[in-house]
Amino acid sequence: MTERLSDVTRGPLLDPLFKTGWTMVEGRDAITKTFIFANFVDAFGWMTRVAIWSEKWDHHPEWRNVYRTVEVVLTTHDVEGISALDAKLARKMDSLI
Repeated sequence: MTERLSDVTRGPLLDPLFKTGWTMVEGRDAITKTFIFANFVDAFGWMTRVAIWSEKWDHHPEWRNVYRTVEVVLTTHDVEGISALDAKLARKMDSLI
């Protein structure tokens, strides 16, 4: 079962993400990052690759796409906060650039 990150596990899982541009969402236990691509096709292609992993892991982002910009928010609704799945998906998103 997925669990909300504890104070002990939060640092080791989230600190590396903060170094790559992820930040906390104000007022929510969630992380966010804005990805900017060369054009719409690159943005949409990246979203498609992320969608395949999201389906495989049954963990889906909140995201918004406008032209070449994709704004992402990750949180685990089942636990009302950040879980290891969010950190895993964030790392995957970064690796698919």
